[in-house]
Amino acid sequence: MLKQLAVFVENESGSLRKVTMALHSEKINIYASASFDTPEFGILRMVVDKPEKAKEALTRQGFVTKLCEVIAVQLSDEEGGMDSLLEALYESNVSINYTYSSFGRMSKLPAIILHADEVFETENVLRSKGFTCMDSFSE
Repeated sequence: MLKQLAVFVENESGSLRKVTMALHSEKINIYASASFDTPEFGILRMVVDKPEKAKEALTRQGFVTKLCEVIAVQLSDEEGGMDSLLEALYESNVSINYTYSSFGRMSKLPAIILHADEVFETENVLRSKGFTCMDSFSE
């Protein structure tokens, strides 16, 4: 299980750069990210190597932040990996709130980051069906 950092950013030029500058100055690596916007603000969701430190650094800069648990599932290099993952969740009656993708740095395999209401139970379901749930992107 990984911690995800959500950052609320204004929908204006340079706002994402302010986030990355703050993280860079604290030597924090971003392993996965996705942004979702509305007319007034955006939500930048990230998996970083030091989530608590990142939250503190961004809060000091005036950003509204939130940490939550997410699951990173390593997909096989075979065709249909994402479909197999979604099939396993569907068969187990698990609803997911959102997904985004990344790559494992060491394995070079795709990973899907997902959030569900029952994160621990969802991770257990996936592990029992043979999926590899990652504890870190630096492995």
